[in-house]
Amino acid sequence: MTLSMLGSLLGGIGLFILGMRLMTDGFKYAAGHALRDILARSTRTPLRGILSGALITAMVQASAMVTVATIGFVNAGLMSLRQALTLVYGTNIGTTMTGWLVAAVGIDFNIQALALPAIGVGMFLRMFRGERRAGRLGEALAGFGLFFSGLDVLKNAFGALGQSLEFTAIAGSGPLALAAFVGAGFLLTVLLQSSSAALAIILTSAAGGVVEVPNAAAMVIGANVGTTLTALLVVLGATANAKRVAAAHIAFNLITGVVALVLLPVILALLAGGQNLLDVGVGPATQLAMFHTIFNVLGVLLLWPLTGLLVRFLNTRFVRGEKDEAQPQYLDRTLVATPILALQALTRELARLGTMVRGMAREAISSEKVAAHHLEEERATADRLIEAIGEFSNRMQQSNLPPALAEVLPNGLRVSRYHSEMSELAVLIGQAQHRLGDLGHGELAADIGAFKSRVVRLLTDLDRPAAETPDAEAMKELQEAYQSLKSRLLRAGAEGRVPVRRLVEELDNLSNIRRLAEQADKAARYLRSLHAYMEEEKPAAEADGEEKTPVQEP
Repeated sequence: MTLSMLGSLLGGIGLFILGMRLMTDGFKYAAGHALRDILARSTRTPLRGILSGALITAMVQASAMVTVATIGFVNAGLMSLRQALTLVYGTNIGTTMTGWLVAAVGIDFNIQALALPAIGVGMFLRMFRGERRAGRLGEALAGFGLFFSGLDVLKNAFGALGQSLEFTAIAGSGPLALAAFVGAGFLLTVLLQSSSAALAIILTSAAGGVVEVPNAAAMVIGANVGTTLTALLVVLGATANAKRVAAAHIAFNLITGVVALVLLPVILALLAGGQNLLDVGVGPATQLAMFHTIFNVLGVLLLWPLTGLLVRFLNTRFVRGEKDEAQPQYLDRTLVATPILALQALTRELARLGTMVRGMAREAISSEKVAAHHLEEERATADRLIEAIGEFSNRMQQSNLPPALAEVLPNGLRVSRYHSEMSELAVLIGQAQHRLGDLGHGELAADIGAFKSRVVRLLTDLDRPAAETPDAEAMKELQEAYQSLKSRLLRAGAEGRVPVRRLVEELDNLSNIRRLAEQADKAARYLRSLHAYMEEEKPAAEADGEEKTPVQEP
């Protein structure tokens, strides 16, 4: 192999991976809500889930993107694990489209006639439409062109390499050689972090005569199994649901890989027999594309009847993190690559945190005998969750966010801050309640109890779905009730009916209760703004390129 050949190989791989990255990013940001809605509606039956996973993966040429989206839906409670498994099955079928593109276009077609115009038109749209949806689609189109340019370079490089290298003679033959080719395909996928890129290299090398079809088929099996290591690395430290989806992906690929390796001679013989029967000759790339599709479809047919059993098994695994309230249940670092799903997970985690701190607040306000150490433990739990939310938000801010989402994301940090203040106030209120006890059985004590009950009712009302509007009138009435109660307490202190020290402590405690109610109301309003953003069918920033008007700080 000359330096020129090596440079062509590296350049072709680089162009191919760059093209895939641009395609993935472009489709990811252009699709946004559309991808979310399509996947949510397309998993009502197992067959629709499989077909949707296959179709979307084939279109965007990025199974990782669809898998991450699937994890996001499971985390957000929009999709069950059973539905997610059907999408996982479908994505594995969808990845076979890469092989067909290489076989049908990359080998027997004038690639530059398609690739160069795609790059030109795509970059024109990206330059003049910017972050708008059309600009992002242009980015995907330019990536499509680079994708095929990389294929063209690889085709030429492996064609020249095939004339100077007899790889099979070097590698030998037999079961050990076959296992070595499986390992080579696995390693290639791990190194490139892309099974599509690995498949392109394998198919172009076979078309160039560098590797024989049986050995290349073994490499295809290895590439298919290689995606499991990527999935395993991605979900290290992730949520339980993410681990379950990844485990299903790993199980599917391992089982399918073993079956394909066992049936390799049979499948290749059937393909050869079919060609002879139909008197049709196809090239090595087409044979390998057929092989890849057949064994993935076979894997779906084998595992589909076992889906229920696999779901029950996975639901009994990775449960330790779910029992720890301080561990995020919806946040997953893999979601940061898909901003709208990351925001959805963040919103659900903030809602869970809100339920937690409002429960603390009700407990502190409603009882004079609340255990201070119990509230301190709950506050520590909330603080750990708030820290995880902050870290996740920082990761989102460091990614390439659409302008409208970047505008609304600070509202999530505001919600987190309000919840943090609520947990601190709940501890102070609990300590004061324990210290002060009941003021007595007079009219003033009854008024204090009525005010506390009003706050508890408001906190309970805020446990409704965050998309509903908090009751502004209820908050106004609570403020008026606080001012009236404060005036009566001051009058009672002036008349000597309440000791001055007790008066000061009572007023401080009531002020903390009022502040807690205000923080809870603000948190609910900002959380509602996040829900409103996600419910928009076409966000202004994605459709028109206009910025949203941020919610003003009260």
